[in-house]
Amino acid sequence: MAEKVRYSDEELEEFKGIINEKLATARQDYNQMMRQLMNEDGNDVDDTSPTYKILEEGSATQSKEELMQQAARMQKFIKGLEAALVRVQNKTYGIDRMTGELIPKERLRIVPHATLSVQSKEGRKH
Repeated sequence: MAEKVRYSDEELEEFKGIINEKLATARQDYNQMMRQLMNEDGNDVDDTSPTYKILEEGSATQSKEELMQQAARMQKFIKGLEAALVRVQNKTYGIDRMTGELIPKERLRIVPHATLSVQSKEGRKH
């Protein structure tokens, strides 16, 4: 029996569902982070409070920086998921970009934007 070179259309549909689900959640989380960064959710007095609260401002700045980093990571994750959808459409999804072999389904269900098997990823570190 010949080795499988790509996932079937049914399998690709399953992965597409997983990716779309994660993409919807990621976009929702990203939008919430951006609203927080733009201060759209709060009716607080951060922008009008006296400047003698230096410690609180320092803490708020650090939180904002962390939130910006999280938002950047989330944006990268969203781009990875969108690229995975393109690969599903092109029927190249789930193929290890180093070896050309299929990435195990278990890995793709957990990391749907993966382009490397665990072995290939670990091999790159050495």
